[in-house]
Amino acid sequence: MKTPARPEQIKLLPHIAKWLVLALIVAAFAGTASALFLFSLDWATTWREAHPWIIWLLPFAGFAVSWIYLQVGTRVEAGNNLLLDEIHDPKNVIPLRMAPLVLGGTLVSHLFGASVGREGTAVQMGGALADQLTHLVRMDSQQRRMLIMAGISAGFASVFGTPLAGAVFGLEVLAIGRMRYDAILPCFVAAIVADQIGLLLGVRHTHYALSLIPAITPATLVAVLAAGAIFGLIGMLFATCTHLLSDTMKAHIRYAPLRTFVGGIVVAVAVWAVGSQRYIGLGIPVILESFQTPLSPWDFIGKMGFTIASLGTGFKGGEVTPLFYIGATLGNSLAPLLHLPFSTLAALGFVAVFAGAANTPIACIIMAIELFGPAIGPYAGIACVVSYLFSGHTGIYRAQRIGHAKPYRRDPEGIRIGELAAHRKSLRERKQARQASNEPDRR
Repeated sequence: MKTPARPEQIKLLPHIAKWLVLALIVAAFAGTASALFLFSLDWATTWREAHPWIIWLLPFAGFAVSWIYLQVGTRVEAGNNLLLDEIHDPKNVIPLRMAPLVLGGTLVSHLFGASVGREGTAVQMGGALADQLTHLVRMDSQQRRMLIMAGISAGFASVFGTPLAGAVFGLEVLAIGRMRYDAILPCFVAAIVADQIGLLLGVRHTHYALSLIPAITPATLVAVLAAGAIFGLIGMLFATCTHLLSDTMKAHIRYAPLRTFVGGIVVAVAVWAVGSQRYIGLGIPVILESFQTPLSPWDFIGKMGFTIASLGTGFKGGEVTPLFYIGATLGNSLAPLLHLPFSTLAALGFVAVFAGAANTPIACIIMAIELFGPAIGPYAGIACVVSYLFSGHTGIYRAQRIGHAKPYRRDPEGIRIGELAAHRKSLRERKQARQASNEPDRR
């Protein structure tokens, strides 16, 4: 007599049990590391603000960090792009030294006055620490992908206090237009638990208060559509300029520490010329201001310039919090023109510029709801999706692949967005060659 097959739900139990355990371990690593990072970051920021003269040491601090990376960190210098490449094409376990190197490098950037964020640090620490489990547990390539994705989700969630957005970010950031569901269980468990661990350790995240969210009308929808398009273009501009400056510096200054030294001089002199620390560090106080009172229309431009100069010359840190700053202050300046409340448009800019620059609209919509409440959801949905569409096939992560091309392009699936320019140039050259070969001889 044939034995009846076990229900597939029963077969699923060992898989669930295994990934629950692994996700909890990843969450413990990432949550603890993020808490240590956030406490250290608060200290570094407070010390810099109390001793503004330290900005003049920024060139030397940047030189030192780049020199250390040159000596012992060349394998991990790609940062977030290394994590994405290892998920798409697993080859080698991510070196554990990525975590302390990016932690120290980011703290130095903030202590001495560069304009960088914190997401990149948390994500890299989470991914690198998670991947160390492959030394202890035998895993194939597919399982390694899931493990690193869980580390990314845990790091993002615990540093911003947005567990659901962090989980979706780890699933969405890999490829434009396509989300991975094979790692949905470990990503959600790791993100939620890592955030809770941070809270248990005493982490307190910034609270953003919205004074008013207007009722949905045709006029408000049109205004949010227009704002979303602008947010997407600014996200594209930020990513393009950062990569362009980085490529230009590498082409003209081959020695990496010297590039960071030059960038440090530029940032330090610019801070002196402006006469304020308003555009360096995380800029959380200015973000909070953007929800409460009209700001200068130049604030988002100032933050863009300082962040592009810092990241493009090699300072360590993330892009996301500066993008929050850029988006919130840009939304603040657009509010009178679009006849929307300052706080509403600042909140939409906060998430939508990041949605366009990182090509992660779903994660950003969820982040808006987690940070600002469910009432912002419909507006955030429109702003983030339109920003995503208008940002083109660019992005802050060059290793991000094209999973499904945006409607107005026919770029091939699977190609890295950092390689699109070369791909398109090759297509143009081949087209020109075919046209030249088919032209009749007019002599």
